[in-house]
Amino acid sequence: MRGSSGKTVLSVGLAREWVRHGRKIAPFKKGPDYIDARWLSMAAGDDCHNLDVYLGGENNALRSFIEYSRGSDLALVEGNRGVFDGLDEKGSFSTAELAKLLKAPVVLLVDSTKTTRTAAAMVVGCRAFDPELEIAAILLNNAANRRHSEMLRKCIESETGIPVVGALPRLSDFPFPERHLGLVTPTEHKAAQDALDAAADLVRDYIDKDMLWELAGKSRELVCHYADKISGEEKAAVRIGVIRDAAFSFYYPENLEQLRREGAEIVEIDSLTDECLPEIDALYIGGGFPETLAGKLSDNKIFRLRVKEAAENGLPIYAECGGMMYLGESIRYKGATFPMVGALPITFEICNKPQGHGYTEIEVTKPNPFFEVGKKFRGHEFHYSKVSSWNTHATKLVMKNIRGAGFDGTYDGICRHNMLASYSHVYDINGHAGWARDIVRAAAGFAKKEIRHDSVKQHETFGNTKTAATVKI
Repeated sequence: MRGSSGKTVLSVGLAREWVRHGRKIAPFKKGPDYIDARWLSMAAGDDCHNLDVYLGGENNALRSFIEYSRGSDLALVEGNRGVFDGLDEKGSFSTAELAKLLKAPVVLLVDSTKTTRTAAAMVVGCRAFDPELEIAAILLNNAANRRHSEMLRKCIESETGIPVVGALPRLSDFPFPERHLGLVTPTEHKAAQDALDAAADLVRDYIDKDMLWELAGKSRELVCHYADKISGEEKAAVRIGVIRDAAFSFYYPENLEQLRREGAEIVEIDSLTDECLPEIDALYIGGGFPETLAGKLSDNKIFRLRVKEAAENGLPIYAECGGMMYLGESIRYKGATFPMVGALPITFEICNKPQGHGYTEIEVTKPNPFFEVGKKFRGHEFHYSKVSSWNTHATKLVMKNIRGAGFDGTYDGICRHNMLASYSHVYDINGHAGWARDIVRAAAGFAKKEIRHDSVKQHETFGNTKTAATVKI
């Protein structure tokens, strides 16, 4: 019923427990979200896809839900925040609105801390607040003991008729450590598999998962009408490097899938252990927590140098949030300064409070290597970093914030050579934003301009008519 109430532990535990019994679960997260989705992916053994009507529209959310549920035994959707909490006072784009769109029965998680009959009043209020929302079951969290949970069950069921299908106890040893407004990533958790099993054990011991399964089977039929866009345009065959490791793990699977649909081969790269860049036509660096691994990133000097050389010699590079920080001169974190790539003349520092949080909308206002002037994107941002200093003469900001904090409160999208870096994360479900198409187009343009001479490449850089000869990357 609210944020940070235990929904992820419950969702992850259900997915893991059902998988342990041989069932195939299609996991979804009401977005935007990266970290909870990673835990759900690991628990279900399959990619967790985001469902975000604000970023992708209703039809794309329906299409994604149907496509990625196909072949599974059950689709499990984790909501976010309180069930009615949305973008505005009307609750636009809330979990409740998504549930109604998907015709999905809702399991309401109720925090039962220091309450009994009042919990029933809250459930009654939720049902009366929106009669169209199908609240199929109640789950209790933070029950003090068996007597407390039984009292809650009797109060809720007698007053509402909605079944209580379980009560999770108050945990003294929480298996998922938190950072900022959510969990740490699975790659940073030293015992991620143990944590998943601990969550599944909670479900096994305290929740009637068979009743939940039965309730899910009663959901109404869902139909989505759409037609794939048929294009006569030949897809470019390009290789796009994606830095995907413990430091940079914030990628929507939809974005990577759309890059592949546009003709790209995805080449995964590890910035912590690799020494060289593979032969690629563009580089995509997503978000993450580079500050927590800043020491290891900084220590890999050879790789940092290779990325800087590639950037200065015209390789198209698109970076989001943490990826932008990595391209900068340095990151200041907990009193220490860590050198980064140095391809962007910017220094970043990590603050104690969020510097940008929420949905974004940006408009491209100046020429850049990827997107046409006038193009608009919807995305989201969540960052504790801010710009400490930057060389305004060597870079330019090419996007204006219609909504969001961005780079300096007014603008986002720092551009230099063939690099474009932004605090905003774009969600390109089914090519809705045209983001993947433009990334692949830039990569194809780079590949066509190259003249190969054994181990040497020559090409032109964006905004610079000089030709540079570089070692083959």
